[in-house]
Amino acid sequence: MDHPVTPRISSFTFRNIAFRYALSCRKPFEVLYMSNNSISRRSFLAILGLTAFVMQIDGLLLAEPQDVLATKSERIMAYVGTFSSPLGDVLPTQVDLPPGNGRGIHYFQVNHDSGKMTTAGFYEMGTSPSCLVVNAEHTRLYSSNETDRVGEGREGTVSAFSIDKADGHLTLLNTVSSGGDGPTYVSLHPSGRFLFVANYFGGSVAVLPILADGRLGKATDIKNDAGEIGPTKATHAPPGSFAFSGHDRTHAHMIQTDPAGKYVLHVDLGLDKIFVWKFDDQAGTLVPNDPPSISLPPGDGPRHFHFHPNGRWLYSIQEEGSTVVLFDYDAQKGTLSPRQTISSLPVGYAGSNFCSEILVSSDGKFVYAGNRLHDSIGIFSVGINGELKQVGNEWTRGNYPRSFNFDLTGRFLYCCNQRADNVTVFKVDHKSGGLEFTGYYTPVGNPSCIVFVNIGEHD
Repeated sequence: MDHPVTPRISSFTFRNIAFRYALSCRKPFEVLYMSNNSISRRSFLAILGLTAFVMQIDGLLLAEPQDVLATKSERIMAYVGTFSSPLGDVLPTQVDLPPGNGRGIHYFQVNHDSGKMTTAGFYEMGTSPSCLVVNAEHTRLYSSNETDRVGEGREGTVSAFSIDKADGHLTLLNTVSSGGDGPTYVSLHPSGRFLFVANYFGGSVAVLPILADGRLGKATDIKNDAGEIGPTKATHAPPGSFAFSGHDRTHAHMIQTDPAGKYVLHVDLGLDKIFVWKFDDQAGTLVPNDPPSISLPPGDGPRHFHFHPNGRWLYSIQEEGSTVVLFDYDAQKGTLSPRQTISSLPVGYAGSNFCSEILVSSDGKFVYAGNRLHDSIGIFSVGINGELKQVGNEWTRGNYPRSFNFDLTGRFLYCCNQRADNVTVFKVDHKSGGLEFTGYYTPVGNPSCIVFVNIGEHD
């Protein structure tokens, strides 16, 4: 069932006020008792009524907070990053060998009602812009160019683009070194002043400043991962699994800040670690936290992570172990404490599988985990304490789902099926968490990543 797009009935300021108040009133009896146990009956009922009203607003405005980013009068574009050339200097352990069927960055117009994508063009790139990120203003797009090689160190590159609000087309601003080999992930600091890069083959992460015009500057910091490489057999591998991909050297796979931008976290699949850094947002440098990292089960291979909207829980997906791990996150100290490990696969599955993407729904009620080879998305409900329970598993209608993403309304999920050369579209049931295939297949060669941009009102 489609959910109508929420009208713009309030400002972001009011929404934030409502959110904070609703959070403080989720246990009104306890709050009132603790604050003033001699409160009058009339005052109690008045405040309780206001609490109920605000919690209704909470449900309206926060159940699908992305909805404020798009209305039916606005034009939404989807940008798909692809593998557009084969990987070079392939390691003996490399199992993911995309032939390079993409053309670069493909872009599409998105239908608000159906979720269907219509081809609008592409920016030709032969360097595999495999990961994309868009700034908060939807005016700039950045890509990690995974198969590019520049300079004596044969480093990868990152590109900056401006987005034409008239038609969504891209204009290249500049391209700079990523600070390592095989950049596979890019993300932005909440301030919009820095870009973070994870270099998979180089086993390093870098910080790049973003200049006033959106162009990228030279790296202000580069950190090289080091430590003992994990075993080739994952601790939590499914029965009969031969999944082995990255335990041969260091492999930085993802980097992103915490919600406040105070700390930066990155995973190294080969080391089975999540590193935590204090971030100096003046100098653009990373300082090891105390402790500097936390270990995952040997061989499981952490790949991606996603914070819950409350900022207190982090979910990490393990590529070779086919697991999701729940961590409690201390935002003041930047520390992680593991609390639950659950399989990303249906009960009883046996054989090989490589996990890929993990996302938390915008309302925080569900977690979605990608399974390559099993070619599915595991669906989990989030309990009141953050723990997960598997409630479904949806076939992606394609081969090797490398990543997926929600559109700006949260009503649709788009899955990039790398080996099937297509993107498939699903309706999201916000009550059950379920995914319903829309019947839409969009052909894209070796799709790797999809992001969405609001380019403004129709003429």
